[in-house]
Amino acid sequence: QVELVESGGGLVQAGGSLRLSCAASGRTFSTYVMGWFRQAPGKEREFVARIRWTGGSTYYADSVKDRFTISRDNAKNTVYLQMNSLKPEDTAVYYCAANLRSAASVRLDYTLRGSYDYWGQGIQVTVSS
Repeated sequence: QVELVESGGGLVQAGGSLRLSCAASGRTFSTYVMGWFRQAPGKEREFVARIRWTGGSTYYADSVKDRFTISRDNAKNTVYLQMNSLKPEDTAVYYCAANLRSAASVRLDYTLRGSYDYWGQGIQVTVSS
């Protein structure tokens, strides 16, 4: 019902910036929360940030707090992840995820992968030292 397509990844020098975009199509009017996760080689997929579609409340992993900013453009059905002061440790495949509104939506922990219904294909971000 919802397709998510990430863009904006690539190679950047440490200390640089990059902005990821995630365009949603389909039943976007039902979106409750969208988030970003990342997975580095040999590591489990980890939570990065999430944003509630209505109201725009945000939450970040400690590892990216004060460096990354998640935002959304309701008209464009797009969520962004502005990444500043990038570190080599930020190198990973970044995934966009969406949760569709349901009775359980308000009770879910959106730092957990299982709280999301749809996922993008992932996009590589590489930060060189």
